[in-house]
Amino acid sequence: MSSLRPGRWLARVLPSSLLGRLSVVMVAGVMLTQLAGNFIWATQRRAEAEVEASTASQHLAHSAASAVRFFLSLPPNYRPLIIQQFREMGGTRFLVNINRAPVDVVPIGRQALADIALKQVRATLKEDLPNVSNVRIAFAWPDKLAVGDDGATINDLPDSWVQHIVLTKPTAAPILLIQAEMDPGHWLYLATLMPNPYFLDSGNPLTRDRLLLQALSLAAVLVLSILVVRWTTRPLAALSEAATAFGNGEHMPALPETGSREFVKTARAFGAMRERIQRYIEDRERLFVSISHDLRTPIMRLKLRAELLDDDQLRNEFHEDLDELDMMVKGALQTVKDSDIHENPTEIRLDALLGRMVRDAQLAGHEVSFADSGLSVAAKPLALKRAIGNLLNNALHYGKQVEIAVRPQGSNIEIEIRDHGPGVPESAFKNLFEPYVRLEHGRRQNSSGMGLGLGIARGIVQAHGGELLLDNHPDGGFRAIIVLPGAAFTPLAAGASA
Repeated sequence: MSSLRPGRWLARVLPSSLLGRLSVVMVAGVMLTQLAGNFIWATQRRAEAEVEASTASQHLAHSAASAVRFFLSLPPNYRPLIIQQFREMGGTRFLVNINRAPVDVVPIGRQALADIALKQVRATLKEDLPNVSNVRIAFAWPDKLAVGDDGATINDLPDSWVQHIVLTKPTAAPILLIQAEMDPGHWLYLATLMPNPYFLDSGNPLTRDRLLLQALSLAAVLVLSILVVRWTTRPLAALSEAATAFGNGEHMPALPETGSREFVKTARAFGAMRERIQRYIEDRERLFVSISHDLRTPIMRLKLRAELLDDDQLRNEFHEDLDELDMMVKGALQTVKDSDIHENPTEIRLDALLGRMVRDAQLAGHEVSFADSGLSVAAKPLALKRAIGNLLNNALHYGKQVEIAVRPQGSNIEIEIRDHGPGVPESAFKNLFEPYVRLEHGRRQNSSGMGLGLGIARGIVQAHGGELLLDNHPDGGFRAIIVLPGAAFTPLAAGASA
C-alpha cells in the first residue's frame, strides 16, 4: 500500500470548508504554541526544583549530622534529660526521640524530587558522620506516623512538641525521618519538615489550575477564531452562491459591496463580469435571430430561382447546397435555443419524467426498458427533458434496444441511457461533442440529424452543475451517463410532483 502524499493526507484530515480549515489551523497553532511553551517552562521549572531540593536537603542533612554528633557526645543517661528539656522549651527544628530499635514507617511513593532529596541527605550524612554506619532515611506522611518503638504515633504527642514539625493544613506535607544507631540499643529518631514543606508540588508544574487556565485560554481563542473566520468567509459564501446561481441561469441581486477591501474589489469585478456575460448572451441571441431572419428570405429566393434552371444536374446541385445551408442555419439556431432555456429549477420526479418518455418511445414501436427508482432531482424541467430526449433519440436511432437506469452514486445521482448498437470507435470519442460531427453508421441510420444532440445535452447538464459521460458498455453498445451533483439530489418525498 503506497503512502499518501502530504497534500492528499491534509485534504482528507482537514474539513472541506474554509471556515473549518482556518479554525483548525488557528486552534492547532495555539495548541502547539501552548504545548511547546509548557514543555520548555516545565523543563526549566523541574530543573530548578531539583536544584532547590538538593540544596535544601544538603543543609538539612548538615543540621541533622550536628544533632547526631551532639547526642553522641552525651552520656547515655543524659540523653533523655536533654530531649525532655527540648520538649519543655517548645521543641526544636527536629522532633527527637530515642528508641531501642528503629521504628518501622510507611514511606511515601516513589517521586523524583523525594528520591533526589534522600540521595543528597544520605550522601551528606555519610560524609559528616563517617563513624555512624547504620542510618535509615525516609519520607513519610504525618498521618499515624510512628515515633517510638512502644507504638506511640505522632498524634499521641502534645501539640507543643510537634506544632513546629508537623504540617497537616491546608494539605499534609511529607516528613523527613532520620534514624541513626548511636550505640547498640540506642537509636536516635529525628523528624522534620523540608525548608519548603510542599517541595514535591514543584516537581509537577502542570497543576490542575494551570491546565484549567490553559483550557480556558484555548476555548477563548477557539471561539474568537470561529467568529472572526465566519465573519471573514461569509462574503465568500455569498459570492459562491451568486456564481452558482448565475451559472444556472437564475437571477440574483447584486452582491453587497461591504466587508474587506479585497472582497469589495472581488464583488465589483464579479458584477462587471456578470454584466458583460449577460450582454454577450443577449447579443448572441439577437445575432442568431437576425441571421435566421436575414438568411431565410434569400435562401427561399435562391430555391425558387433554382427551379427555373433547365439543367437538371445543376438544379439538383443548387438544391443540395441550399438545403445544406438551410440545415446549418437551423442547427445554429437550435443550438442557441436548446442550450439557453430560461426556467426556474424545481423538484422533478424522475420516474414520472422518464416514464412518459419511455411510453412515447414504446408507442412508436421502440424497445425501451426502465425500472422505477423512487428518486427526484432539482433541475429545470424542460431543459433536463430535452437533454435526456437528445440522448434517448440517439440511442433509439443507433441501437435496437435501449435501457434507462437511475441510481444514486455517492453524493450524486446518475441517469444512464444505454443502447445495444455497434458502439463508438475509441478514436471518435474526442470529437463526439463537436457540432455537425456524425459517425459513418450514424449518417446511414439517421440521415436527417445534424450532429448537435450530444453538444446540446452536455451544455444543459453542465448548466445544472453536472457532467455528461460517454463510453462503450463492457457488454456491448454505447451508453451516456448524466451525473448531477449531490446538491441537486434529494430522496423522493411522498406526494412530490414533477
